[in-house]
Amino acid sequence: MRTLFHFWIIPACRKVRLALNEKGLKYDLVVEKPWEHRDAFLALNPAGEVPVLKDENGTVLADSQAIVEYLEETYEDVPLLPKDVKDRAETRRLIGWFDHKFREEVTDNLVEEKILKRLTRTGTPNTAAIRAGHHNIHYHLDYIEYLTERRNWLSGDELTLADISAAAQISAVDYLGDVPWDQHPGAKVWYSRIKSRPAFRPILADNLPGMPAPAHYADLDF
Repeated sequence: MRTLFHFWIIPACRKVRLALNEKGLKYDLVVEKPWEHRDAFLALNPAGEVPVLKDENGTVLADSQAIVEYLEETYEDVPLLPKDVKDRAETRRLIGWFDHKFREEVTDNLVEEKILKRLTRTGTPNTAAIRAGHHNIHYHLDYIEYLTERRNWLSGDELTLADISAAAQISAVDYLGDVPWDQHPGAKVWYSRIKSRPAFRPILADNLPGMPAPAHYADLDF
């Protein structure tokens, strides 16, 4: 059976789960706490990071973008990258935007500080970082609104890995209740569309022990 080593709240793991779900690929989930540095896990990925996917053929892959590119090239029935070369480039640009820029400016300042530091016992939350995350998210939600005013989805007419990458980051922040949806109705409409897809349902069912999600998190009519 295909197996994904993951941790619920880490957006890179959510990105791979969403890609697998959209493609209709079955898999088992194994919760991995990367900060525990298990020898058996390090043997799969010396970097000690999740996600790691072990495919049915025994192939082991690490790094969320490497995994979704592998899935795209191996399981082509449900494409998540456009056919046109320019459209693919734009999709990959936006994947990079959310995987790196959004993560560094928003997710790391909120999810890392509020949840992961608590779980890993690596210190108290940095209030300056949290303020920065709350400030920076407005710029990114504005950008989502800008894109979706001009396109059906973030990178074009169809849902792609750009939308999946963005939703993976935003859903982790939304688990904290830290997305100011009322101030960004256009971004909220986009998120409600992707949130309503069947592939998203397992993400909405996530529940970190001792850290319940806010009531609106799983609500499709939020």
